[in-house]
Amino acid sequence: MEILVKRTIPSKNSTIGSMFVNGKFQCYTLEPVDRGLTSDMTLAQIQAIKVDGETAQPTGTYSMDWYFSPDHGIYLPRILNIPGFQDDEIHIGNFPKDTKGCTLLGTGYGVDAVYNSKVAVGVFYPLFEAAFKNKEKITITYERTYVVKTND
Repeated sequence: MEILVKRTIPSKNSTIGSMFVNGKFQCYTLEPVDRGLTSDMTLAQIQAIKVDGETAQPTGTYSMDWYFSPDHGIYLPRILNIPGFQDDEIHIGNFPKDTKGCTLLGTGYGVDAVYNSKVAVGVFYPLFEAAFKNKEKITITYERTYVVKTND
């Protein structure tokens, strides 16, 4: 399974994007502020820029697993081996305060928000879990494709 998150709308509070699974649009995403990190930066460079819980993952491609989240009390997708980040997940939430550094899913979006997160997660999680149980290689790629820059 190949997951692609195209970051399209940055603001001073969050980053809105679109998620594609195996090339097909899946849903919208909300992440923390994109501070320009890339996976080819050194750990020291990342740590100098990163604000804990308020910074989007560096652009790049990462592997994933299905693990029990102690914060959420359920199994969910986790992104692995992100330089300077640990236990970043894909989970339910609507606003920047809900991300804590993770990627949130929604069926629609607005300013610094995604909507119907439970619906989007309810569609995505079964696809992800099935791929994981079938021992498929699962990767997620984050890329910047900004089409709108907000003034806030």
